[in-house]
Amino acid sequence: MDVRKEWILSPVSVDLEKASRQWDVSNLVAQLLINRGLSHDAGSEHFLFPQLSHLHAPETLPGADQAAALIVEAIAAKQRIAIYGDYDVDGITGTAILWHILMQAGADVCFYVPHRIEEGYGLNIDAVRRLIEDGASLIISVDCGITAVDVADVVNEAGAQLIITDHHTPRVTLPQAAAIVHPRVGGESPNPDLAGAGVAFKLAWAIAKKLSGADRVSPEYRQLMLTMLPLAALGTIADMVPLDGENRVIAKHGLAAMATSSLPGVQALIKCAGMRGSTVSDYDVGFKLSPRINAAGRMGHARLAVELFTRADETRANEIALYLEEHNRSRQATERRVVKQACEMVDKANLAGDARRAIVLASEGWHSGVIGIVASRLVNRYQRPTVVISLDGDLGQGSARSIPGFHLADALSTCEAHLESCGGHAAAAGLRISLKNLEAFTEQFVTLANQTLTGKDLIPKLRLDAMAGLDELTLPVMEVVKHMGPFGTGNPKPRLATDWIELANEPRCVGRGGEHLQATFRDKGLTLKAIGFGLARHIEDLKQYRRCQVAFEPIVNEYNGRRSVEMQMLDIRFPQQSSC
Repeated sequence: MDVRKEWILSPVSVDLEKASRQWDVSNLVAQLLINRGLSHDAGSEHFLFPQLSHLHAPETLPGADQAAALIVEAIAAKQRIAIYGDYDVDGITGTAILWHILMQAGADVCFYVPHRIEEGYGLNIDAVRRLIEDGASLIISVDCGITAVDVADVVNEAGAQLIITDHHTPRVTLPQAAAIVHPRVGGESPNPDLAGAGVAFKLAWAIAKKLSGADRVSPEYRQLMLTMLPLAALGTIADMVPLDGENRVIAKHGLAAMATSSLPGVQALIKCAGMRGSTVSDYDVGFKLSPRINAAGRMGHARLAVELFTRADETRANEIALYLEEHNRSRQATERRVVKQACEMVDKANLAGDARRAIVLASEGWHSGVIGIVASRLVNRYQRPTVVISLDGDLGQGSARSIPGFHLADALSTCEAHLESCGGHAAAAGLRISLKNLEAFTEQFVTLANQTLTGKDLIPKLRLDAMAGLDELTLPVMEVVKHMGPFGTGNPKPRLATDWIELANEPRCVGRGGEHLQATFRDKGLTLKAIGFGLARHIEDLKQYRRCQVAFEPIVNEYNGRRSVEMQMLDIRFPQQSSC
């Protein structure tokens, strides 16, 4: 489905020249930094070179100091502590962070992760009761629990305590927990966009300070916190929270330490992913490491992934990593099958027509572990908020993904009368539904999307930072761009557009199926190579017109010790089309 993209070019800043001089960078780099929120009268050092000293004290995270005090009291009283984490990367890594700090403190600690299919998302009443029956007097949630009002009541009735650590959207009624650690509840953190692993990291820091009896943690706890940074970075990047401010510090330093991590599980995972070299990038986390970690919860049980990052030695870590590799391959095959079936359903019933600005699909036999990924694929294909539901008898488990302009968590709350449960963010959410309510939910959800979204909202947007000439794409410029990473939500990879440039030689289709486009362009006497993944459909137009505008990401290619700047093409415009 070839949908023409709308190019949206950021306006040239009126302060561009001032910023360029202030930061001693090229105009192009200055525009990139301004687009990411930097002001010309402020330094760029914090952004380009974030330091651990830029992290906010843990006491600034609402609830962290109170929760840390309760946890230290429980350790001193030799109470059994259970960490209840979510089954995604964010929850798994956050659970591991708290487990390590409590183990170092000599706590009696265990962890629990629910089964995605059998128990679903969040705190499960039956599981919590079992933990209490097994002796847990303090339960700490990780990356879940902020809507678990009924579970908190059960814990209180049993005479135990519940500490909730979460970052998801709260509701009006909060759980009656002993403490709630949340960047937007009970105050506002200087970083309201912390991931679940980030919240766990800050709480671990607060615990370390209490145990050290000083504002500065002891050397042993400082070293442990540094060891935990790669786990915090994994969760932060995987959960797609904005990578600016404090999240940027966590991601940058966590990535830098990941390849040399002393955790056997991290090393086993990197090895199993076939990664070589001394660095791990945001791309590696997003497309190599995270899918393997998530595969445990999607296709099996996430407790193995938690074990990988907690008590597994080198031998056991390698075993688990291989197991995750097998699950990831199974997940990929299952995902392809479900995506194919889902697209056929949409196309056959015209569910992506103008009168239906949201998609709701449900089917028996769809593996609930892949429905979130499938929903993302459908959003990319049809540019509509999408809910994909796996039916099991009279009940369904669903995952939803959205587009800008349609807040999923709010939309599901509006449709809550038709749902058993729901929760999530603006862009991603989950739900449980009874089959008898499926039709009514679908009608209300689609109607809400029709009333909220315009036809323009359904056109895919390609947001571009600046126009750039080929002469501006130098290796020194790319060195500065490199320091702008890690890239992700809130700090996307720089995307640029050329003016009209000429084809320097004959383009060709490459790749196993010939689906990629390779070309060389010329402008003002300079030439630059370009590759466009999935853009082979443009080759005939390119041969015909031989002039075009290219939207691209600048990349550095290293081959036989030589480094050169190239373009990774995102889209191409020809003379008969309107440009950005």
